[in-house]
Amino acid sequence: MPFLSATLDRVKPSPTIAVTTKAAELRAAGRDVIGLGAGEPDFDTPDNIKAAAIAAINAGETKYTAVDGIPALKQAICAKFKRDNALDYTPAQITVGTGGKQVLYNAFMATLNPGDEVIIPAPYWVSYPDMVLLGGGEPVFVEGAMDKGYKITPEQLEAAITPQTKWFLFNSPSNPTGAGYSWSELKALTDVLLRHPHVWVMTDDMYEHLAFGNFTFCTPAQVEPALYDRTLTINGVSKAYAMTGWRIGYAGGPEHLIKAMRKVQSQSTSNPCSVSQHAALEALNGPQDYLGPNAALFQRRRDLVVDGLNACAGITCPRPEGAFYVYPSIAGCIGKSSAAGTKIVDDEAFATALLEETGVAVVFGAAFGLSPHFRVSYATSDAALTEACTRIKGFCDGLV
Repeated sequence: MPFLSATLDRVKPSPTIAVTTKAAELRAAGRDVIGLGAGEPDFDTPDNIKAAAIAAINAGETKYTAVDGIPALKQAICAKFKRDNALDYTPAQITVGTGGKQVLYNAFMATLNPGDEVIIPAPYWVSYPDMVLLGGGEPVFVEGAMDKGYKITPEQLEAAITPQTKWFLFNSPSNPTGAGYSWSELKALTDVLLRHPHVWVMTDDMYEHLAFGNFTFCTPAQVEPALYDRTLTINGVSKAYAMTGWRIGYAGGPEHLIKAMRKVQSQSTSNPCSVSQHAALEALNGPQDYLGPNAALFQRRRDLVVDGLNACAGITCPRPEGAFYVYPSIAGCIGKSSAAGTKIVDDEAFATALLEETGVAVVFGAAFGLSPHFRVSYATSDAALTEACTRIKGFCDGLV
C-alpha cells in the first residue's frame, strides 16, 4: 500500500521555483548567473511599511490574530477596493491569507468537488492548474495565441463552458505574458459569463498597479456589476509594494464563500503573520505616490527587454500591457543546435542550454501551457537586463 497520497501524482513542483533554485546553486558554485526567473521586484519594501512593522513588534503585536485577518486590515482592504475598483465590500466579505497563493488555494479547496471544471486561459501562472488538481477539480485550458496578444476571445470562452464548469479563473495583467484586457475586451467575456449563471469568476489582480501606456486596469466585477455575487476578487501587496516575502494576499467576495475559505484556513495555517498584517495595513492606508513611478520604471525595463529580444535571431517578443514579464516565441530556434552542440528540440531544451552555456536563467514556456516560448521576469536592474539580452543574442546567433 503506497505511503504517499495519490493526489500528489496529479501535480508537479513549481517550475519557476526550480529555475530560481538552479540559478542560485550555480551562483553559489561560482558561476556568473543572471536570474530572470523570479517574479519579484528588485527594490526594497518602502520605509514607511518597514517602520510600521517595527512599530507593531515594539507594541507587542506578535500574538495570534483572527484566522483570516485583523479588523483594521479588513477595513483597509474594503477602502482599497472602493478607492481603486469601485467595489463595495464589508469586512465580513474579506479574507486575508498567507499570500495570494493561499487565497486561491483556499477558494479551490472550499468549492471544488470531483469532476468540477475550472477554465484557465493559457499561458497561465504555473500554480493554477496544480491547485485545481489538488482541490479535486479538472483544469480546462483555453489558449490565447500570440497573434491575439495572448488573450482569449468570447467565442473561445463560450465553447469551453460545460455543465461541469464551476470557475473561470482570470488574470490581467498576466503572469507570464503581461497581457492586459481592456474594458471592452473584458466586457465581451463577462457578457458570456452572464449567460451561464452556474459559472463563478475568480480573478487574480496581483499586477493591478503595473499597467503601462494607455492601458487602464479593470476587474470583472467592476466591468459587470451583475457578476458581483459570484466573483472572488483576489489581490495582495506582494508586487505593487515590493512585499513578496511578507506573504499577505487578500480577497473580497460573497460572505458565504469567504466563511467557507475561513474554515479551510482555520485548519491549515490559521492567521497570516501578525507583523506582516500591520505592514500591509500601512501599505494600503499609507502614501501611494510611488506606485506611478514604479510602474514607469518597469515600463522602461519592458521596452529595453522587448527591443533586446526582438534583435535576437529566431525570437519574436510582443510588447505587453503590464506586469513585469515578457513571453517571447522561439519558434525560429527550434530544430537548431547550440554552439555547445545541444539540440533545441523544445523550449525546455532552449532554457536549459541558455542557462548552462550563458548563465541566463529563464523559465521555459511549457511550464505555462504554451510552447515554444520562454518567460523573462524583468524585475531586475537595467544593467543585468542589458547584459542578459546581450548573452541571449549571442546564444541565438550561435545556433546552427
